[in-house]
Amino acid sequence: MDAVRLIVTSRRALMGSGEVPRILTEVWQAQALAQAIGSRLAVHGPPELRGEALGLTELAGRGCGVLDTPELAPGELRAAQLTDLGDARQTLLRLGGLLGEVGIALVGITCAAPDEGTYWQCMEAIDAADESRDRVVEMLSKLADREQASAQRPLPEREAG
Repeated sequence: MDAVRLIVTSRRALMGSGEVPRILTEVWQAQALAQAIGSRLAVHGPPELRGEALGLTELAGRGCGVLDTPELAPGELRAAQLTDLGDARQTLLRLGGLLGEVGIALVGITCAAPDEGTYWQCMEAIDAADESRDRVVEMLSKLADREQASAQRPLPEREAG
């Protein structure tokens, strides 16, 4: 499945999750998807994004690691369904939005955390989501720089003849 479609599915699931355990499952799913997208970009993406993409993979992995791994039925792991990145810019724009919403959802849980363990787990997950989003913003900036440089290059003149 294409990355943008998976991101949209994750955003909808996060928005409709309701209860804390379900929200944490969707946060974990979003971080796993960010990790998979980062990994794909590091291998198959534009060369100028590869370092930041590796960083995204690492940070999103940390975001998964600080949360309890949810019990998912076979086929429910969205990251495993990723088959195509599509347009890197669109994928990163949407992923940045998803990671922002993940942070907001985690802040809501943190404010009403039933225990200290949940509080600190969410605080670490907020940090990972925020840093992951920073990597996405950096990659978008690099793509914009590349597009600007490409637009400013003079076109080769045709040879007369």
